[in-house]
Amino acid sequence: MTDAELETTQQNAPKQVWAAKLEKLTEDSGYFHHLGAHHSALFIDEGSKLLVCFETLAEVMSTPDQLPRGHELAKARGWSMLCLIADGETWYRDPAVYAFFDRQVDDSFFEDFDHVLFYGAGMGGYAACAYSVASPGSQVFALNPRATLDPEQTRWDTRTRRASRLDFTSRYGYAPDMLEGCARATVVHDPQLPAEAMQAALFRAPYITRLSAPYLGDRLETHFGAMGLLEPMIDQAMAGKLTPTSFAKLWRQRREYLPYLKAVLDLAEERNRESHIRMICNSVVPRLRAPRFVKRLARLMDADEPTGTKPDQA
Repeated sequence: MTDAELETTQQNAPKQVWAAKLEKLTEDSGYFHHLGAHHSALFIDEGSKLLVCFETLAEVMSTPDQLPRGHELAKARGWSMLCLIADGETWYRDPAVYAFFDRQVDDSFFEDFDHVLFYGAGMGGYAACAYSVASPGSQVFALNPRATLDPEQTRWDTRTRRASRLDFTSRYGYAPDMLEGCARATVVHDPQLPAEAMQAALFRAPYITRLSAPYLGDRLETHFGAMGLLEPMIDQAMAGKLTPTSFAKLWRQRREYLPYLKAVLDLAEERNRESHIRMICNSVVPRLRAPRFVKRLARLMDADEPTGTKPDQA
C-alpha cells in the first residue's frame, strides 16, 4: 500500500465506523444508504409526521452522538426523520440524489405520512426547496436559501464561486420552480446582505412567504438556535402555522440577543449616527449585562458635559 493509499484509508476509517453505527441504529426501523460517493440518506421511522432535513457530514460528525441535529428534534417529538447528508459542499447536485428522490416518488414514500416538512439552512435550505417537489402538499422551511447558483442567472452572487461550476440547470435545479406543489414555503433571509436579498427575491409566488431577519448574516440557523427560536419555528412550520405574525412574535426575542444588538450598534457606529447609538445604548443598558454598551453610553454622557465642568460643579 502506498503512502497516499494509507492516508486515504486512515481518513476514511472514522466514516466507516460512523456508517456502521448508523446501519445498526436503523436495522429495526429505517435505513442508512450511501448515495454515490458524496451523499448518504438516513431514515428513522417513528411517527406519522416526517421531517426531511439536509445536513453535511462535518456537521453530523461534530455532534456528541454523531447523529444529525434533526434526529434529536424529531425523536423528542415522535416524528420520523429522513436526512440527506452531504460529504462536502456538494449542494446536493448529484444524479445519485436525484435517483433517490425519484425512487421515493415511485414508491409513494411520502404518502405514508400525514405531515411532511422539508427543512434546511444555507446549502441545505436550497436542497429543502429543490427536493420538496417530490412530496406535493408538503411544508417547506428554508433559512438563507439560494434559488440557484447557475452563473447565467446569478453571476452577481460570488459567495461560493466553486459551487457555481455545479449543474443547477438539470433535474431538481431551480429551487423556486420546485416549490410549485408545496402547501406553503417559508424563506427567511437577511436583507442586509445584498446577494442574499437578491436570491430571496427570486422566491416569488403566492405559496411562498419571505421573512426578514436582518443583522444576523448567513448563519440564521445558528443564531435562531441560540435564541431558542429554531425549534418553535420548525414546530409551527410542520403544522403549517408559521406565518408573518407568528414569526414576528418569536422575532421579538432579538431584543435580548447580544450578537444582534452588537450588529445593530456596529452599523450605527459605521454610519456615525450618534442619536441612533444613544437610543440603542439607552435601551440595552437597563435590561442587559452589556459592558460594551455601558462604556459607549458613558462616552456619550462624557461628551455631553460642558468643557471644563467637573461632575461636582454641575
